[in-house]
Amino acid sequence: MTNSFTNDAVSVKVTLRHSNNHNSIEGYAQDAASGLARFYSGPMNCHVILDHQKNDHENNKIAEITLHVPQHDFVAREAGQSYEQAIDSCVESLSRQLKKFKEKQRNI
Repeated sequence: MTNSFTNDAVSVKVTLRHSNNHNSIEGYAQDAASGLARFYSGPMNCHVILDHQKNDHENNKIAEITLHVPQHDFVAREAGQSYEQAIDSCVESLSRQLKKFKEKQRNI
């Protein structure tokens, strides 16, 4: 199940694998991904994939966020006890990647 959201700076696509009808978690993922706009001022596309593992009973919720900015792609994949924890870890990782990318761009 895939849903797309678009605001001024960020286009977010949320895909749920092996489940459906999780509107609250889709909204949470969309809001979290939209928050990355504070770290990069240009246009960006974001694809959030939410899945779960059957063989791991503790950290079985997986979030993978792929962020496309002009001329560069960033990827973060994290597992957690809940989708919210996994999404927050991915957003934190992507924010560090964006900050480092901006710093490199300034030094060029």
